[in-house]
Amino acid sequence: MALDELKSAIPDYAKDLRLNLGSVIGNSDLPKQQLWGTVLACAIASRSPKVLRELEPEAKANLSPEAYTAAKSAAAIMAMNNVFYRTRHLLSDSEYGTMRAGLRMNVIGNPGVEKVDFELWSLAVSAINGCGQCLDSHEQVLRKAGVDRETIQEAFKVASVIQAVGVTLDSEAHLAE
Repeated sequence: MALDELKSAIPDYAKDLRLNLGSVIGNSDLPKQQLWGTVLACAIASRSPKVLRELEPEAKANLSPEAYTAAKSAAAIMAMNNVFYRTRHLLSDSEYGTMRAGLRMNVIGNPGVEKVDFELWSLAVSAINGCGQCLDSHEQVLRKAGVDRETIQEAFKVASVIQAVGVTLDSEAHLAE
């Protein structure tokens, strides 16, 4: 199992990450599609080749082809949106916030899966990428759709652990060079 491979690669000084990785994936209350879509989108967003290489096959095995593509789409569109909206938010000139974005984001309106799943994956990627405006926007859409805070927190717990594992393993790989 790739998850076990990934856990065994985590150094002892980061044992908490090993335990958390097993917990957030192995003991998650998220439905299978929400969990594995979150895992895949976050593995992509982590930018860690090892994390993606280890988690992608299991995600693919647990997702329909449509959900697999949609999770990758969430990572892709949020890579763009998180930079754009975070930058607009961080600039002190509020005029940028009134300007038309002019960027295509059609996949958000028609992701090929349940809107709630796509929004959850987008929120998790936004957590990794640190865009407060996107986090607020996706959280509000999820709450209006009846998603409880525990489910939303579960998604960003997955995001935080996958990101931390990626940073740790990539750092170790660079130190070993």
